[in-house]
Amino acid sequence: MILLGTIVNAICIIAGTLLGRVLQNIPEKMKETVMSGIGLAVTVLGLQMGFKSQQYLIVILSLVIGAVLGEWADLDARLNTLGRFIERKMKAKEGDTISQGFVTATLIFLIGAMAILGALDSGIRHDHKVLYTKGVIDGFTSIILASTLGIGVIFSAIPVFLYQGAIALFATQIDKWVPHELMHSFTLEMTATGGLMIAAIGLNLMGLTKIRAANLLPGVLVTAVLVTIFYYFDIKL
Repeated sequence: MILLGTIVNAICIIAGTLLGRVLQNIPEKMKETVMSGIGLAVTVLGLQMGFKSQQYLIVILSLVIGAVLGEWADLDARLNTLGRFIERKMKAKEGDTISQGFVTATLIFLIGAMAILGALDSGIRHDHKVLYTKGVIDGFTSIILASTLGIGVIFSAIPVFLYQGAIALFATQIDKWVPHELMHSFTLEMTATGGLMIAAIGLNLMGLTKIRAANLLPGVLVTAVLVTIFYYFDIKL
């Protein structure tokens, strides 16, 4: 079943969120410390991924061009608007942070090598191990996020399912027309570009920055375009 890994990942997020709401009476100091710990771990993970690039110019151009496109489309505001729409529909009581929980969790769970590589493995090799592992990580992260940011975290399971599911379905055909070397190069540069986005999320979680990470998301598509150009024109920098 091609979508099995994606389904398990989404279920882990939902289960973690519900458990987090049960444990919402966790002391504030403990929540802050745990969130800072998660933010630190996410930042380090992002930096480790960022060092995997073999052509760092692609990463820089992807982030710069992606930021321009993201700011032009104002993706961050649109995600927050979607979160507030859900909040109104849920008629959340005063003090809930559905919008913040939805946006933060969506960015954490969507961006990164595990989401892409795991979905590709599911589609190409029908191997769900990466997404199973990601599901466990996301589940534990959901517990903390939900206890701190509210029920909005649960709605991040929807874009996670759609995003990873689409990649998995697409991957069933990708190996038929994309050269292996090109796919390998894209994986490396996507890992690095996504890693820096993850590092930005980690810094935001620790309260050190207020980077509009969602506005960097177009960099994913830019990476694919640039890697393809560099591959077919044999550009090495």
